[in-house]
Amino acid sequence: MIERADVEEAAARVAAVIRPTPVHSADAISKVVGRPVLFKPEHRQRTGSFKIRGAYNRISRLDPTTTPAVVAASAGNHAQGVALAAARTGIPSTIFMPSSVSLPKLQATRDYGASVELVAGTVEDAIVAALAHAEATGALWVPPFDDPFIIAGQGTVGLEIAVEAPEAEVVLVPVGGGGLLAGIAVALAGTGVRVIGVEPAGAACMRASLDAGAIETLAGVATMADGVAVKGPSALTFEHARALVDDIVTVSEEDISRAVLLLLERAKSVVEPAGALGLAALLAGVVPGGGPAVAVLSGGNVDPMLLTRLVEFGLTAAGRYLVLQVVLADRPGQLAALSATIAELQANVLSIEHHRAGVGLALGDAQVRLMLEARDQAHGDQLIEALTVAGFTV
Repeated sequence: MIERADVEEAAARVAAVIRPTPVHSADAISKVVGRPVLFKPEHRQRTGSFKIRGAYNRISRLDPTTTPAVVAASAGNHAQGVALAAARTGIPSTIFMPSSVSLPKLQATRDYGASVELVAGTVEDAIVAALAHAEATGALWVPPFDDPFIIAGQGTVGLEIAVEAPEAEVVLVPVGGGGLLAGIAVALAGTGVRVIGVEPAGAACMRASLDAGAIETLAGVATMADGVAVKGPSALTFEHARALVDDIVTVSEEDISRAVLLLLERAKSVVEPAGALGLAALLAGVVPGGGPAVAVLSGGNVDPMLLTRLVEFGLTAAGRYLVLQVVLADRPGQLAALSATIAELQANVLSIEHHRAGVGLALGDAQVRLMLEARDQAHGDQLIEALTVAGFTV
């Protein structure tokens, strides 16, 4: 296990390459959550995530004259961190990525100077190919989390939080393989600040491992938070979590999408689903206490096409989209009455379809399918009640 001195040494090493990301309070979001919320905005870090910290702390120790190249496998953030770190140290890098990787992440990795090899299948398949490449060429394998130098580099986030948010009661850390969690836990050990990891319910490998008392490897993962879609932690990160982390909590996909949407609307921040896990935990009410909470926004590398779907999913989860099927008498004036009732409650009609046949209606009835935009869940409930009182079957 690493020690605080390792993290402090890493901080001195990475200082020249990282971008300052000072903790700031989020007043508007604090009102929504019901406790003081602060953000550590690592989505604004170089390469769009915290990953440059660990990658540079590892790669900058290599001698370009004796290390021919480095190799890594990733679907995004680790790839970009390794690519930039290698470029800054003058060492060639090859990154193996799944062929399904989003175009922006692929192009960014290449733009940072890496040679990219696309592999059919998943990230696991890319890892197999990368390890084979390392064996064949002598390139150094740079793992995403299973390395003490990587963990120490990620832990520099924790050192900064200790200085920038001394009032913090708890720090919420997104968890994939556990490198960021382990590093921050080391940095904050003995300070009295609780460290809580947050995982998607569909990829909760660290929670499962702690519950079992040994490393558990999930059969599969299912989450929109691809940055933490890992089947299992390493022995190194697991031991750090078991010794130093206060708790691991899980959140649903709806919680994650609500957090991404809230960050867009109220914090004016584009944060990827994995990076929004800390706020998702606060919104879900699974973080005990009422004191200041620091959520590490670990990354902002999200495909614009995915972001569009995330916004729609988040609006639905927040009760802002409402789809209703309303049965009404098929006679003049009924559609106008329906529209008037909706207008009185100031809901916005996004789409409307009118059907007389093919929907199993009684003779003389029609069905209207509406998509409405409401203010929130309570407003949607008011709409349904008002339409029912007005005599419509909803």
